[in-house]
Parts: sequence; C-alpha cells; structure tokens
Amino acid sequence: MRGLALRWLILTVAILVASFLLNGIEVNGFFSALAAAAILGILNAFLRPIALLLTLPLNILTLGLFTFVINAILLQMVSSVISGFYVQNFWAAVFGSLIISLASWGLNSLINENGKVGVIVLKKQ
Repeated sequence: MRGLALRWLILTVAILVASFLLNGIEVNGFFSALAAAAILGILNAFLRPIALLLTLPLNILTLGLFTFVINAILLQMVSSVISGFYVQNFWAAVFGSLIISLASWGLNSLINENGKVGVIVLKKQ
C-alpha cells in the first residue's frame, strides 16, 4: 500500500512538473494535481491496455509513436473530469504526456519492488 501511495505522489509531482514546463497545461493547486494523478492512474490501469491492444497495428506501423497519442488522449480525458486541471490543446497534451512519462519513469526508477526508495551501490571487486 505504501508503494501505491508513493507512486501516486510521484505521478502528482510529474503532473506539477509538466504544468511548470508547459504553458498549455495548468494546475490550480496541489490537490487538483493529486486528483488528476489519481484519475490518470486509474485510466492508465484500465483503459490504456485496451487502447494499446485496439491500436496495435497502427502502433506497430508507427514504431510505437502512436502510444504518445493514446497518452495525450488520456490526459485530455483527465482534463475534462478534474476542474482544477486544464489542458488547452492536443499538442500540449502530447508534450505534457511526454514530460509526465519521463518524469514519472525517472522518479519510479528510484523505487524498488517493496515500495521503498532504493539506492544502487556499486562495489568494485
């Protein structure tokens, strides 16, 4: 449960980073970003696999780049549900989903499978 809360917080931070870097994404506050992260996590868990499966030929044809379009559509869906989270247009959603994916991936790479922050120690043999 702790790992889920930590990943939810990481996705919230990633949304805040995207809103800071892009003019097309606006977040009114931390709790709006927290709610947007919750809805985005739910959509990523349930709708994204179905969308990826349905668009598999197109995704193969574009060498996986169509995944960014799916992520942008999901981000716009979150924008339509959460009142304090706004995505202005499609391209803002595409670049926002790219920033959110990169920030979330980078921060989630620091968490081990037990939901704790892990440090990699390299030892010379």
